[in-house]
Amino acid sequence: MATSGYLDHALEGARREYSTRNPRSLKAHQDAHSHLPGGNTRTVLHVDPFPMTWASATSGTLTSIDGDTYIDLLGEFSAGIFGHSEPRIAEAVQVALSKGWNYGGNSQTEKEFAQKVCERFGPAGIELVRFTNSGTEANTTALGAALAITKRRKILVFSGGYHGSTLVFPMALMKGSTAPCMNLPHEFVHAPYNNIPETKAILEGLPKASLAAILVEPIQGSGGCRAATKEFLHYLRGVADNTGAILVFDEVMSSRLDYSGYSASQGVRGDIVTLGKYIGGGMTFGAFGGRRDIMELFDPSKNMLFHPGTYNNNVLTMHAGLVGLDIYNAGEVDRLNKLGEDLKTKVQQILIDEGLYPDTIKRASSNLIEIDSLQGDVTVQVDEDSKSQLEHLPPMFITARGSMLNVRFSGPDAAKWQALYYHHMLTKNIHIAVRGYTPLTLCAKEAHIDNYANAVQEFVRMHKSQLISKS
Repeated sequence: MATSGYLDHALEGARREYSTRNPRSLKAHQDAHSHLPGGNTRTVLHVDPFPMTWASATSGTLTSIDGDTYIDLLGEFSAGIFGHSEPRIAEAVQVALSKGWNYGGNSQTEKEFAQKVCERFGPAGIELVRFTNSGTEANTTALGAALAITKRRKILVFSGGYHGSTLVFPMALMKGSTAPCMNLPHEFVHAPYNNIPETKAILEGLPKASLAAILVEPIQGSGGCRAATKEFLHYLRGVADNTGAILVFDEVMSSRLDYSGYSASQGVRGDIVTLGKYIGGGMTFGAFGGRRDIMELFDPSKNMLFHPGTYNNNVLTMHAGLVGLDIYNAGEVDRLNKLGEDLKTKVQQILIDEGLYPDTIKRASSNLIEIDSLQGDVTVQVDEDSKSQLEHLPPMFITARGSMLNVRFSGPDAAKWQALYYHHMLTKNIHIAVRGYTPLTLCAKEAHIDNYANAVQEFVRMHKSQLISKS
């Protein structure tokens, strides 16, 4: 059977089995259409034929309304790094609730939390900080500030970038797609991620002194755990210095990979750094901070940059975040990264042993795949914006840094393979993102990553002939 026909048949069967196994979730989804468009209020959670409905969660597991319990290897896309019932955070929230909420004023806790954030992420460039309600809000405010400060209009962004629901830059958009787009109406300049020569050429074509900001994720989360090279980050730092543009590092996800943020581990500082997700203890949270001279413009007594927000300093998040940063300390950062590296090694070895990597490695150019002969490790380094290089990708591969991992597929049927892989993991009672993203939580144990690796191996062995034939 041709690969496409095989894949359609396999995916149809997987979805049928999923529907049979989850009748209550199916009914809940159907009923929700009465009040929610598509039965959904968060697009990324949609799954064909319908998303699971959860009844409860504890520690590192989720239980569906159909009564099945799953190992959670998604961790709310990094926001849930503490798991679902961390007792110290629960206690902090209870303390906050016992003192009342919605003050409409300042609290001592927000001051203590701000100090802790600045001390921790100072090496990344945060000298002063302001809080928001989400990473999206942090990024939109950072861009607004950059335009106001520089009095320029253009913002450099990169392929595969995701900075919130109104700052999304998939390859289709970069290539001129006319599909409806809800991005903010800034003057975005699109460049390929991790590609210095092409980015340089694009910048050279801009009018002089027109670039207000550079917005970049040191590691792309939604973009597939693609890590910027150290050289690329330092190149962008040089561009900002030479042009007067403001360099904004979106570390909403990547900050989890080093105690002071991933950019700090690469020896580069942002003018503004945005944070979110786990730093608020898993609550609704975002933040932006940076150079003192920039951030002091938000001083209300100076009446320069205006930044309101009803729940910026809400007492629940302030208490949870204060405790959360203590829990996710330097030791836990290292431990979780090591667990992620172990999982990456296990998955890569499976792909090597089962024959999905070797032929690709022989054909690939050196800038696509690096082989560390001392460690026996294979790391796929992908410039996914180049058509010629895409042809050399393995049919199934993993991109990862520390505790952020993403099993992925290549080729025209990649989305179908990804969906089949997702449904396979559910049959093993493992919950991941539809796109294969697995940011580990502090509840993850060796047994969990062994279960996941075994499930990966089973998937590969079930579909190996078709995966290899497509490559």
